Amino acid sequence: MLVDHFLESAIEVDVDALCDSTDVIIAASCSISKRPAFTPAIRPACCLPWAFVKRTLEVLRTYTRKLALALKVVGLVNLQFAIQRDAEDKDHVYVIEVNPRASRTVPYVSKATGIPLAKVAARLMTGRKLSELLPAQLASGKDLETGTHYYVKSPVFPWNKFAGVDTVLGPEMRSTGEVMGVAETFGEAFAKAQLAAGQVLPTSGTVFFSVNDPDKPAVVDLVRSYVNLGFKIVATEGTANVLEKAGLIVERVFKVKEGRPNIVDLIKGDRIQLLVNTPRGQDTFFDEKAIRRAAVLARIPSITTIAAAQAAVEGIAAMQNRQTTVYALQQLHATTGS
Repeated sequence: MLVDHFLESAIEVDVDALCDSTDVIIAASCSISKRPAFTPAIRPACCLPWAFVKRTLEVLRTYTRKLALALKVVGLVNLQFAIQRDAEDKDHVYVIEVNPRASRTVPYVSKATGIPLAKVAARLMTGRKLSELLPAQLASGKDLETGTHYYVKSPVFPWNKFAGVDTVLGPEMRSTGEVMGVAETFGEAFAKAQLAAGQVLPTSGTVFFSVNDPDKPAVVDLVRSYVNLGFKIVATEGTANVLEKAGLIVERVFKVKEGRPNIVDLIKGDRIQLLVNTPRGQDTFFDEKAIRRAAVLARIPSITTIAAAQAAVEGIAAMQNRQTTVYALQQLHATTGS
């Protein structure tokens, strides 16, 4: 029996660290996303570097050091946190789990920092010390540096290979791999990661919006960003009311159960190039399964959080404004000597 408790609108943070039972070096603290994002899946799964509130970042560092030392970790340790912001803009940090082992984010963090974490951890397990292997990084008291570039990691999901399977995500592992995009801006790095994951962000066309009530205050500025990039907007009644009240031009469309033509009809008719649909609660997920499956079959990117939609608009802007750049990891870390 599996019992889960969900924190709505929380940010998940993944922390990897090295420990020799005496000292701790935090390799990276990266945001996973605001709520699970479902798709084939536009999910800003992990980004380095990531700017946290200073106080919150210090809490993450303190918890990481205390837990790693209390568990007498020698080698790598992975910690997962949830950060939930209350009505007074105060962050509350929750520890989800602590794993005294290497995590699947280690290759990603190693590429972003230029430090071979698995090699260092193996040497720590033979009796070596951080003061010997990484003296400069230990003396600085800071997380490992990632340089001037952004590194975005995204999961890969095999939805198109399993007909009829709903793309909604839960706590279970469903991804079959991970990819990484690197660029000088977050938008381009995000777009690269999505491209590598098999999702091509559109640079023109029509975007469908249907968001839940808590997301409606943020949707106006988000939609305006897409309009400024040249996109047309289609929305369901509740979302359309909010957008039209703000002076935006919107084409209205029925939900699946409201009549025809509905959003699934538009998807099948190749009229939609991107979907932004933020459900809330399991009942909503079930009701909108038809939309998600239609998007999978039509190979249309589908976004289910406001945070992911904001990341996508930055990626689209980057794709419209410049050619994609290509880097070698050796080139990125040559100046650091990593």
